[in-house]
Parts: sequence; structure tokens; C-alpha cells
Amino acid sequence: MTYAFLKGHGTENDFVLLPDHDGSVHGELDAARVRALCDRRAGLGADGVLRVIRSVAMGVDGPEWFMDYRNADGSASEMCGNGIRVFVRHLVDDGLATLPVEIGTRAGVKTIDGDGDLLTADLGSPRTLGGTLVGVGDLSWPALHVDMGNPHAVAFVDDLADAGHLLAPPDHDHAIYPHGVNVEFVVRRGDRHVAMRVHERGAGETRSCGTGAGAVMVASALADRAERPVTYRVDVPGGELAVTWTADDHVLLTGPAVVVASGVTDI
Repeated sequence: MTYAFLKGHGTENDFVLLPDHDGSVHGELDAARVRALCDRRAGLGADGVLRVIRSVAMGVDGPEWFMDYRNADGSASEMCGNGIRVFVRHLVDDGLATLPVEIGTRAGVKTIDGDGDLLTADLGSPRTLGGTLVGVGDLSWPALHVDMGNPHAVAFVDDLADAGHLLAPPDHDHAIYPHGVNVEFVVRRGDRHVAMRVHERGAGETRSCGTGAGAVMVASALADRAERPVTYRVDVPGGELAVTWTADDHVLLTGPAVVVASGVTDI
């Protein structure tokens, strides 16, 4: 059996998209298939899989489209800030939606708008849930637990190289994060300007993380006692994102979203 796929990325956080509008192609998207698709040597290669499916086919209430997102290890994830922009880029390019558009996710309904090459995803209201610790090897840092619909631990470091190769998940408190956590390491570059690296739960180190950039911006703004609305530039290895924390407590993530290929696969 062959089926259609697309490949896209947002600041080099890359995804395989599976158009499965009525849920008839993939049924329950199993973890082994996701891992095979994301394999960078034997598959198509990606940080995760975005199934493009209607909410009714998912059996959930909500807007027309639902983003069924899976990490590269096959586990389901609540939300993906870069992925949802690529998801919407496909819908708009193929005439399946117009901007602004609401998309269902496991973290609730998200609104995406934009103009030209840049799309803006409303990630909703952040929740800061106190301090914790993260570690790599013999090093450890205090971190802020920020919930962006999925869990993040944000640690400010002296040098991004201190985080090492990030081949394995950083040490973290499993009592706080029983299902794992996305860990961001952050340095300051200037006024309202930070840079980050991230180890994404279920994927490893990635070139960018949209909800992670949102968590980093929130942690930075709180540390700076910045008055809202405020916008930060967040540099990631794959490019640059703009993150705004609005006066009414929403985090808006703005960045590029590109579909680079389409085809069929029998993986």
C-alpha cells in the first residue's frame, strides 16, 4: 500500500505531513510507522509526523481540521508551534483553508494567521509552575517550569555549548515531569533578544521548537520584569522566531513555514 506525504519545516524543525482527511488511510497511526517515516537514514527523515485529518474523523468536537501530531519516537504530543504553522501552510496552499484559521490540537483550539512567508500561531496563555532543576553530565542548572500546552523546563546558561551534545534527555525531576519534558537552554544576546537550544521530548535535539521558543520568551520576560505587550527575538539553530506576549496573556509565535516536497511512500 502506498500513500501520499509532504515534507515541510519551520526554522528547520522538520515534519512529514500525512493528508488523511477522513481517517481512512492510516486508521490509528501506530508508533512503528511514525518511527519509520522519521528515520533519517531509512525513512523520509523528520522530527515528527503531522497527520492532516478532520476533527470529525478524529472523533472530537472542534474546528474542521485537527493536527494529529506524533513525536519522532511515535509518542503523541499535545502541541507543536512550528508544526502547526507548516500544517496550516499546507492547508492554505492546497485551498483547504483560508487565514485566519482555527486548528484543533490535543492542547485545545489554536488560531493561526499571517501574511506572505510568515505565519503567526496563537499558542494561548502560558502557565508558570515554579522552579526545578535540569542537568547534563556533571552540570546542573535551575530551570523554570513553563506549560505551553506541553511541558517545558527553561534554564539560563553561560554558554549554549554547556549543554553538550544533547544525545539523551537532560536529567530532570520525574515527579514533576512523569511523561518527560522539553528542555530549553538559553543565553542572552541583547535587549529583548535571546538564543536557545532544545532537547525535545520524544525527538532529541532539534533545530527549533516553537512552543519552546514561547516558553523561553515567557521565562525571559519574567526575569526582565518586562511589561506586556512585549516581543522578543528568539534565535534557534535553524533560524529566527519572533514571540509576543500580549496584554491579554496570549503568546504569539511568528516565523516561516515551508512545504518543500511531496510524493508517495510505502514505508
